[in-house]
Parts: sequence; structure tokens; C-alpha cells
Amino acid sequence: MNQINPQEWKADLPAFREKTKEFYAGEINVGAYKGFSGFYGSYAQKGGKASMLRLRMPGGRVTREKLAFVARAIREYNVARAHFTTCQTIQLHDLDADTVCAIMEQALDAGIVTMGGGGDFPRNVMCSPLSGVQADEYFDTLPYAEAAGNYLMHFIKAEKMPRKLKVCFSNSPANQTHATYRDLGFAARPDGRFDVYSAGGLGNNPRFGVQVAEGIDPNRILYYIKAMWLTFRAYGNYENRGKARTRYMQEALGGAENYKKAYLEKLDEVIASGEDLTLNITPAAVTKTGDGTTASGPRVLPQKQDGLYTVVWHPIGGQPSMDSLCALSDLLQTIPDAEMRLAPDEAAYIVNLTGAEAEKVIAATPDSAESLFETSVSCIGGMTCQVGMRDSQGLLAACVKAVREAALPDGALPQIHISGCPSSCGTHQTGAIGFRGASRQVDGKPQSAFMLFVGGRNRQGCEAMGRELGAMLEGDIPAFLVELGKAVAASGKDYAAWSAADPSAIDRIAAPYLG
Repeated sequence: MNQINPQEWKADLPAFREKTKEFYAGEINVGAYKGFSGFYGSYAQKGGKASMLRLRMPGGRVTREKLAFVARAIREYNVARAHFTTCQTIQLHDLDADTVCAIMEQALDAGIVTMGGGGDFPRNVMCSPLSGVQADEYFDTLPYAEAAGNYLMHFIKAEKMPRKLKVCFSNSPANQTHATYRDLGFAARPDGRFDVYSAGGLGNNPRFGVQVAEGIDPNRILYYIKAMWLTFRAYGNYENRGKARTRYMQEALGGAENYKKAYLEKLDEVIASGEDLTLNITPAAVTKTGDGTTASGPRVLPQKQDGLYTVVWHPIGGQPSMDSLCALSDLLQTIPDAEMRLAPDEAAYIVNLTGAEAEKVIAATPDSAESLFETSVSCIGGMTCQVGMRDSQGLLAACVKAVREAALPDGALPQIHISGCPSSCGTHQTGAIGFRGASRQVDGKPQSAFMLFVGGRNRQGCEAMGRELGAMLEGDIPAFLVELGKAVAASGKDYAAWSAADPSAIDRIAAPYLG
């Protein structure tokens, strides 16, 4: 399969520049602009006075060269805000019309494509962030994720696509990328092959994926991707935007078994066509070696490569300090083979470091979470997103402040997941504790609230959607979490053990806060 040259997308840029100029001049409305700009990976922010731009990072991999471009753009255009997303991309925010156009074009020169980052297109391909360096992984899935990302760019202008097509790869049962409940997921096996899951997804009408194949050759993944597209073309409800997602095909076709049969029929068509979609990938081993220096601490992970380390950087809410992001880029330019990997929980992993290099990376990124709770996930929120109902980032900040003031021990609260609306960009449905933007009537008037979910799990083989308990007023949530954390701390257990011992205990603590 031919590689798509990022420069080829430049022919589409004049149209974006012209339409963006018209939007900011007030000549077209927000809805019309949104329908156009999503193709380019950009949306107007709430209020229509600024834009965001989503930089695709296939597999979550941010090379030193790509990170250097991001840092240059931040400095040249005084970008004030960035966000690490749950789909392993980098969003730049608060951009004016000229800036969003300029960064989009210059990104192509750096090998970064924004096209298809929004709208009815294949989204950024996801991959377990520590692929290739994780000690207990089944095998390195990153090269296959990158190949899939390139192949899917051929579908950016294809007809009859689902509203989103999310493809992902996991390297172990940790299932960080939710491979078993995405539109198409490839889950690694101990034998070096993939199991394939299809037609899953979070949001409205969430569904776990259907296992459509077992033990496939990793070099044949493109056949399964094309079969996914053909299945949606044949059976997807692309005329109804509310149901134009692959997960609705399970119901439309009468259940998981019927969906699997339909998918495999399309797979047979792809194979019978004679088109050669076979890859020839042999994952390359990391050649860098340790130099005898060592590193340790809560942010340091030993790699499977002897003497090398990964540093975890988890800015609260996935919103890094611009100073830290630029400082990290400057530092990585001096460290051979180092790169950044974005994670589905909005963290960043800096891989392939000696002990001494790891210590320097820690010093360059002081704005990292200090506890498990502070690694909590939040979408960008309703203060920025056009469709967001509630300020999820503001809620997370208030909760972190309250928990710090209460001096709760680390582990008393889990990582929580916050989505500002039902779209589940904060993956609230499979977090141990999740919140989703909502309203609640108080004295006959709607008040800002979040729906509480508990008991979600993403580990392969143990997946569960959280139970919905009810709506909690936004202002009450920090107090609820502090009360919960104190109860857990008093037990002498961490949250996971406390919850497992009495799964309904959280229901009793939450009850007075719920409507």
C-alpha cells in the first residue's frame, strides 16, 4: 500500500482558508462552518471567536521532529493552550483565523496531517502507548497501527463513511485503547497474532464489540479494515446522523452473530477481489542501550530494554503547561532515540531514556499529576466545545483542589473519567467512577449537574459499562469525592480493594447527593 505524502493535502487548503475567512467575517453560521471544517481537523470553539486544530499522531507516537514542530508553532503563534486527547492527538486551542490556517499548512511540512481529524472520517488510529518497550506486552503493535493509519487516509474522501471510524490496537489485556469496544479493534495475543473486534463504541447506545476473527496474521490487518468500510456501506445507517456509527449495525442486523456473518461476507469479498493488501512488517527492536545510570520514582517505568526507562508525564486534565511542552521538546532534541507517546488517559510517556536522561525529563515536566486521582481524565469541556454541556475541565480542577485540601492518601480515590456530554470523549462509561454532563431540577429550575456512573472496567476479558446512579449537582461533586475518599482511607484499603469488598458501598455514600 502506497504511503500518502502529507504534501498532497495542500491542494485542499485554499478552500479552508477561504471558508474560515467567511466564517470569521460573519458570512456563514457556526453549523455550516462545522460541517465544512471537520474534514480539516478543525472546529470553531464555543462562541465562534476562536478555533481549535487537531494534530493527528498515528498510534499516539510523537517523534522528536513532530514535537519540535509543535513547540515552534506554540512559540511563533503564542498558542496559549493545548490538550492531549483520549484519542492520542494534540489539540491546539484559542487560535485565530490566520493562525489556524498557517499551522495547518506548516504541519504538513512536518509530516503532521490534520485532515479527517473531525467530521465523518476515519479518526486517529490508536495504539497502546508503550508498544515496543513494555515488559509484559504480547508484541509490539505500533508498526501495524502506523500502517493502518496510513491506509485509512485513503478513505478520507470515500463515500458513505460512518460519522466516526475509530480503529485501535492493544498490545496486552490492559486494553488501554479499548480495542474490544471500538469500531474496529485489534487485540494482541501471546502467539503474536491478533483477535479482531468490530462494531463497538461508547457514547449514546454503547456497545461492546463483536469478536469477528481470531488469531489473524498481523500483516493482513488491512483486509479487515477494508471489510469494515464495506460492511458499513452495505448495512450502516448513514442517512440518519444519530445512528451513523458502526455499533448500531449490531441491532440493525439482529444481533452479534448476524453482524459477524455480514462482516465476514464482506471480508471474503475483499479477499476474493485479488487486491493485495498484505503488509510486510517486522517490528524493529530498540537499539539504544543503557549507560549504567539509573532512575527511580513514581513517574519512572523500567523498559524491557535493559538500562532504559520511560518517564510518565500526566498534566492534569491532559492540559500541559506550554512552557513544559516546549522545554521537553528542546530537551528531547538532545536525547538520541527518545520520543513521546500519547496515552488514551491523556498522559504522555517519554520513552527510550537512560537513567540520567530520565531525571532531566522529570525536571522539565514539573506539571505532572501527583497521585492516582490526579491522573483523572476529562474531555476539553463545554467552555470550549460547541456541543459540550458542562465544564468538565472546571469540575476536575475543583475536585483536585478539594482532594488536595483534604490530604487524602494516594489510592483512596481512583482515576475518574469526566465527559461534558453524552459523547463520552472522557470515556466516563468505562471508568471506575465516571461523570457525564447533565441537568437536574432544583425548585423547578435546571441546575448544572453530572450523571454519576460507577463500576466501569476496560481490561480485556473483564470489560463492563458503569452503572448509572443518578444526577449530582456540579457543586456537590468535590464534597462527595472527599467523603468517599475518607471512607476508603478509614478502611485501610485502596479504592479498588474497598470497592471489590462491598460494591454497593459507593451507592450508599452517593445517595444523599443524588437527585
